[in-house]
Amino acid sequence: MTVKVIVATSSPEKTRKWHAAFEQAWPQGTFVAWSEQAGTVGAQYAIVWQPPAELFRREHGLQAVFNLGAGVDGLMSLPSLPRSLPIVRLEGAGMAEQMAEYVVYGLVRAAREFGEYESRQRRALWQPLPAIRREDWPVGIMGMGTIGAEVARAVSSLGYAVAGWSRTPRALPGIQTYGGQDGLAGFLARTRVLVNVLPLTASTENILDRANLSRLLPNGYLINVARGQHLVEDDLLALLDQGRMQGAMLDVFRTEPLPADHPFWRHPKIIMTPHVAAITLEDGTVAQIVDKIRALRQNRPISGVVNRDSGY
Repeated sequence: MTVKVIVATSSPEKTRKWHAAFEQAWPQGTFVAWSEQAGTVGAQYAIVWQPPAELFRREHGLQAVFNLGAGVDGLMSLPSLPRSLPIVRLEGAGMAEQMAEYVVYGLVRAAREFGEYESRQRRALWQPLPAIRREDWPVGIMGMGTIGAEVARAVSSLGYAVAGWSRTPRALPGIQTYGGQDGLAGFLARTRVLVNVLPLTASTENILDRANLSRLLPNGYLINVARGQHLVEDDLLALLDQGRMQGAMLDVFRTEPLPADHPFWRHPKIIMTPHVAAITLEDGTVAQIVDKIRALRQNRPISGVVNRDSGY
C-alpha cells in the first residue's frame, strides 16, 4: 500500500520546494503539497514547518508529523495539533556542525578581540593587543542535546574550559556538567561566555534574564542561537549599558524579522545575524525523514520523537 504524505510549510514557494525534493528522493511514496483550496487528501504523515493550523483540522488520519527543524515550539503551540499525534523533530542533518561553527566564531571573535582590531584597521592603527589566556574565558553551554554536545566538543577541542547545563544531568566525556535548577547558579558562576542552545519550553522561556545573566563572571558574553523568547531583551541591554557584560552575539529574536527601530541594530556591543546559525540542509533532511517514515511503515522504532510533557 502506497504511503501518502502531505507537505506544508510557511509559504507556497517553500512548500513546492520541499514537495519536489521528497518526490524525487522517494518516487514510491505519494507526496501532496498543501493547498488552502484543496480538500482532505487522507494523508498518513505530515512534513511541516510553521504549517497552517487548518492542516490538523482537515487531516484526521495522520499517524505522525515530521518537523523540518530541531525546534518544535512553534508547532506545539498550534491549538489544532492533536495531543495524541506523535511529533518527530529533525536530528542533526548538518545543523549541529553549523551551530558549532557559529559558536566557535562568536567565542574566538570575542576572546581574541577581533572587533577591536577591525576598529583599529578603520583608524589605520598598527597596535597589537596582549595575548589572551583561555583560562580567562570559560564557556558554559545551556542545553546538552545533540546540538549542545557537538558545540561543547568543538569548543573544548580549542582548549577552552567547557561546562554544560541541562534540565536533567547528562554525562559527556571531558565536559563538566550541571543539571536542574539546583545546578544552574553554580554553572553560571563559573561561566564567562554563555551559549544558549536550549529548546523553548514554558520552563526555559525568559531564562536569560537579569538575575541569571548577572551571575556570569565579570565581562560576561552571551551567544544566543536557540530562541529569542529565551532572552529578556531589556535586561540584556541594561547589563551591557551598565558595563556588567562585555557583549552579545544574537541569531534569534522575539520578533523576526527584527523591526528596523529595535535598539539591537545599532548597539555597539551587539553582533546580530538573521537566524542563520544553522540552516536546514535539504539532502540530509529529506533522507532522514524518508528513512524514518519507512521505519514506521515497518513497525520499527525511530529516534527524535518529542516528549510532549518536556517539550523536546
